[in-house]
Amino acid sequence: MRTTLTLDPDVAVELQRLQAARKQAFKETVNTVLRAGIAALREPRPRGAPGYRTEPVSLGSPRVTNLDDISEVLAVAEGEDHR
Repeated sequence: MRTTLTLDPDVAVELQRLQAARKQAFKETVNTVLRAGIAALREPRPRGAPGYRTEPVSLGSPRVTNLDDISEVLAVAEGEDHR
């Protein structure tokens, strides 16, 4: 099938790099990448497997409870000589 495809600049650069590394024709590289992408999208994601997970950490109680007074906040965070 012959078609016109508009690529984003970053995608075109990556395809050209891959083409050079594999010493393939651009058409072959595009088809290889598309096949791999289609296969990856067809595979179901494992249930309950998060993409990223961040473990919560307790930071303790806040040292400053009133954030309206910026001078007080800076004094606590950086010391009295914060200016």
